[in-house]
Amino acid sequence: MGALDPEVAPWARGGAAGMAGAGAGAGARGGAAAGVEARARDPPPAHRAHPRHPRPAAQPSARRMDGGSGGLGSGDNAPTTEALFVALGAGVTALSHPLLYVKLLIQVGHEPMPPTLGTNVLGRKVLYLPSFFTYAKYIVQVDGKIGLFRGLSPRLMSNALSTVTRGSMKKVFPPDEIEQVSNKDDMKTSLKKVVKETSYEMMMQCVSRMLAHPLHVISMRCMVQFVGREAKYSGVLSSIGKIFKEEGLLGFFVGLIPHLLGDVVFLWGCNLLAHFINAYLVDDSVSDTPGGLGNDQNPGSQVGLSGFQIAVSMLTYPFLLVGDLMAVNNCGLQAGLPPYSPVFKSWIHCWKYLSVQGQLFRGSSLLFRRVSSGSCFALE
Repeated sequence: MGALDPEVAPWARGGAAGMAGAGAGAGARGGAAAGVEARARDPPPAHRAHPRHPRPAAQPSARRMDGGSGGLGSGDNAPTTEALFVALGAGVTALSHPLLYVKLLIQVGHEPMPPTLGTNVLGRKVLYLPSFFTYAKYIVQVDGKIGLFRGLSPRLMSNALSTVTRGSMKKVFPPDEIEQVSNKDDMKTSLKKVVKETSYEMMMQCVSRMLAHPLHVISMRCMVQFVGREAKYSGVLSSIGKIFKEEGLLGFFVGLIPHLLGDVVFLWGCNLLAHFINAYLVDDSVSDTPGGLGNDQNPGSQVGLSGFQIAVSMLTYPFLLVGDLMAVNNCGLQAGLPPYSPVFKSWIHCWKYLSVQGQLFRGSSLLFRRVSSGSCFALE
């Protein structure tokens, strides 16, 4: 991720976005994003808040999904809605898969094409690595167009399992039991409700991530076989057998901890930021007029909210990167062994190694990729 880990983008996870999510365990980041947008769409209160009392933030995203009657996932339409989310998620995942595939190959350090010489905005000569489009074209030359969809099947299964898990948890632990944030609440009360709702979202995301992670590991390993032209992981069932035989049960959960930490940090970061921005920084006179955060028709407010979602997503990207690298490390594939990667003892070891190399954000950009100072490439 990461993300956003979206994984159309590392930040596109969860809530409605998670149901149609683009990545394995696509829950927390879209859920937080949906919550932030929900705050922006909430109508202004009927009365003016006293200037000495900050306006409480609106509810986060957990309530938005299954709350009121007739809403998504409520009543007799729940099975149909869940099936729709699964189908929509499968379509988005399939369309975005080439993007994730190229990103993963860059994350593991596979650079089959030399950099090209260019100039930056200051006119200085710099080396640029191939962009996503150039990389994708290279994959097509090697494996054909179908090669862009290597590892798609376990990823589709992972997304479907994550969606079904979240839907089932909402039935067992209905969000209706969580008290909504009201405009009449004082700051302390509204914050308690936001914390409670974010905790609910976190529980759903963590459970769905843990259940779907084994399929995520299989998908990652299928994709990085492109590096060494291996065929060790060729199907879901055979891959399950190989991992269990060689690594035991823990082999299905390598890289899980950094992914969970990234999801949790993103979820809490977005929800709490949105809460405090609405409570302290947004003036009621602004929110009640066109252009204010409380105005649903204002595209500028949506852009502003999306801006700090992307910022939080970038801060949590190293967790996504470390989680993906650990999923393929020392599994018998060339991409997880020297010279591409050391054999890491733990995800913390991996994090420290990337930090020293200045590579904690490797793969976060797929268009303008400058050669870093620590790269083996150099200007002649």
